[in-house]
Amino acid sequence: MKNILVAQDLSCAGQVSMSVALPLLGAAGLRPTILPTALLSTHTGGLGTNTYLDLSNELKKIINHWHSLDLKFSGVYFGYLGQQPLTIISQYFDMLVTPQSFVLIDPVMGDHGRLYRGFNNNYTAGMRQLVSKARIITPNITEAAFLLGKKPTTTAISLFEAEQLLQELKETFDIEQIVLTGVHLLNNKIAVLSYDKISQEIWSRQVPKIPGSYFGTGDLFASVLFIMLVQKIDLKTAISKAMDFVSHSIHSTLNMVDFNPHYGVDYAAQLPQLLKDLAHMPRRA
Repeated sequence: MKNILVAQDLSCAGQVSMSVALPLLGAAGLRPTILPTALLSTHTGGLGTNTYLDLSNELKKIINHWHSLDLKFSGVYFGYLGQQPLTIISQYFDMLVTPQSFVLIDPVMGDHGRLYRGFNNNYTAGMRQLVSKARIITPNITEAAFLLGKKPTTTAISLFEAEQLLQELKETFDIEQIVLTGVHLLNNKIAVLSYDKISQEIWSRQVPKIPGSYFGTGDLFASVLFIMLVQKIDLKTAISKAMDFVSHSIHSTLNMVDFNPHYGVDYAAQLPQLLKDLAHMPRRA
């Protein structure tokens, strides 16, 4: 069983971040260790004025205790961190990550052309430094623009424009794999694009856009992708399976009578098929 570290916030209500990642990782047969960076009453998207408890000071104590136990992680997944936790994670990075660790960083900091509440240019600068240490990053199109110091778009774009953005990420950051998520295309489809340093290939997959906005789907995608990659599933297969898992979860949730998109989507019905697929997928050597 692989020992996995998940570092991100814990929102007490709403299926996002840690509350999404933890059950998925456990169900997939991984052994998750958690590093909660902040405690929120809810996520910051449309559920009123949430509480926010910064856990920066506690992070130092936790990491030092783990260091005394010589805890090692074969996979590390960083998500929503927060201003001060980002600084602590950067300072203590080498105590959490070994050269053998598979590191996925989802640079969660904005969407729809703007930063999330509580983030600023200092945060984007700090995230640029952190992502350079990842094996793979999974920014959405807004986060990609901020990582590059560009003005984010708020409208649909062409596949060519998305490929150019991915090309800029490739040239700016020396990272083995890059996955650009949530790309709204002019043909009313959603695309995910990827780059692999070894093959030098840029690849994309498109799916029909489901009307509406659904909180936590980015966390679902990154969590499923991480599960597959840490278990040596190839990148294209991992992306396709993660996209299908999110899409099927949204469709399943839309059939619920009391559906409220602010509280995330119901992915439980999709888990059995995901685990069945995972058990039979070929692994890289």
